[in-house]
Parts: sequence; structure tokens; C-alpha cells
Amino acid sequence: MVAYSFKAQFANSVESGGKTQTIRADRKNGHASAGDRLQLYTGMRTKDCRKLRPDPLCLSVEPIRIALSTAMGLTTVIMGGQHLNASQALAVAQADGFDSVEAMGKFFEDTHGLPFEGFLIKWESLWGSRFMEARSQAQRK
Repeated sequence: MVAYSFKAQFANSVESGGKTQTIRADRKNGHASAGDRLQLYTGMRTKDCRKLRPDPLCLSVEPIRIALSTAMGLTTVIMGGQHLNASQALAVAQADGFDSVEAMGKFFEDTHGLPFEGFLIKWESLWGSRFMEARSQAQRK
């Protein structure tokens, strides 16, 4: 299992199930792979550490690049070598807990610097397969 810790600004969204992905820089011990269980925390390595939800299944891990387009002064998002169009980039930003692509770009610029290269890690929703299995079993009783 791979553990990820979330800043306070994202913790409630992860806990409620509204955020089902994270964008992370490369790390020396690697990231999860599709099919792995993830442990999602806030405040790791502090006395306030807490688990945000039961361990979801990792659905995918994809390379992502977030950059500032000097020609247009806009944040650009590249996945799988393809530039995302405005609506695709907005969908990624919103799924990651931001109101806009520009807000996401500003966060990554302030936190990591741009261009940022990392990985988009997606996991099953709270209503994913384990929930549906438990619900099905309960209905059979």
C-alpha cells in the first residue's frame, strides 16, 4: 500500500469523496500502480494525523505536466503527451479540488514551481466496488 498525505485545504474533499485524484511529483520510492490500495491521510508525521477514508483502489497513474504558456499567459495541462483543451483541463483542475485551471496552476507554481512534471493518481469513489459489494450483501440478507 502507498500512503498519501493531503494538505488541510483538500482533506474534507478527500474525506467526503468529492476528490478522487491527486497530482504528485515523482518520489524516490515510487507511486502506487493501478490495482493497489491507497491510504489517504491528513497531517502525516504529526500528532494530528488521521486517516481520511477507507483504503480505495487505485484506478490509474498517468504522467502530467502543468506549465505556463508564455504565448498566451495561461496554464496548460499536458497528459500522455497531449495538450488538454480548456474543458478537459478544467475537468482535471476541478476534480483535483480547484475552482479553475489558473488556480491549479498558481498552486503548483507556488508549491513546486512551473513547469511541474508529475503523476495524476486516481482512485475509486466512496461508492466504488467495495461499497457496492457490501450493499449487495446486505440486501441479500
